Amino acid sequence: MQSMWLPMELNVSMVLIVVAGVFLAGFMDGIAGGGGIISVPAYLLAGLPAHLALGTNKLSSCVGTAVSAGRFIRGGYVDWKLALPSMVLALAGAALGTRLQLMVDERVLKILLLAVLPLVALVVLRQRSLPEERGDIAPGRQRAIVFSAALVIGAYDGFYGPGTGTFLVLILCSLGKLDIRTASGNVKVMNLSSNIGALATSLLNGKVFLALGLIAGAASIAGHWLGSGLAIKDGSKIVKPAILVVLTLLTVKVIADLL
Repeated sequence: MQSMWLPMELNVSMVLIVVAGVFLAGFMDGIAGGGGIISVPAYLLAGLPAHLALGTNKLSSCVGTAVSAGRFIRGGYVDWKLALPSMVLALAGAALGTRLQLMVDERVLKILLLAVLPLVALVVLRQRSLPEERGDIAPGRQRAIVFSAALVIGAYDGFYGPGTGTFLVLILCSLGKLDIRTASGNVKVMNLSSNIGALATSLLNGKVFLALGLIAGAASIAGHWLGSGLAIKDGSKIVKPAILVVLTLLTVKVIADLL
């Protein structure tokens, strides 16, 4: 138990780097997803080994995402008929993606992402705004789109991960015809579900720095609270620019990883 709390030395510089990075990541995540692009490098910069960084990031992310999800739930911005099956499918997809990760070269996925990301950004730019009201779509078709997205993007989350929430928001708005607030609320509960599953796996394997993760969790709560509040208040005015920032950061990250 001692090693789980302090698997390595905890110092002031480590805490400051992680808290700053996790707060910014939580703020971005609360608005449009994609916070892991910022928080995981922050943990690595603080000196954590890769597996410990990923596991500890799931702890702080879970805490913050629970706050964002709670705000959207209290505001009535979660469609539970879509959300509950999606949570199960996202978990199943994440498990499948993790298994695929062991069999497929991650470099292949990154090359595919470099082709897809500019197209996604173009779609976002062509939209005047993300929808503030639900669109007209047959319920059966909507369920098929949302559930398929939960499974496929859940698998992406298990395989690679960065930008998961952003991709889901875009699919649920553009194809599933949900309004931006309901789409964001559903994505938050789906992300919380998959994060809990990943955190449980990391805990069982002793890959979580509990002391640091709980400290960072406080920063994550603050970031998610502010970010989700802006998303609920301003809708597409704040979400669309945030999505473009996430896509840009993800493109830079993929290129840097390939180089």
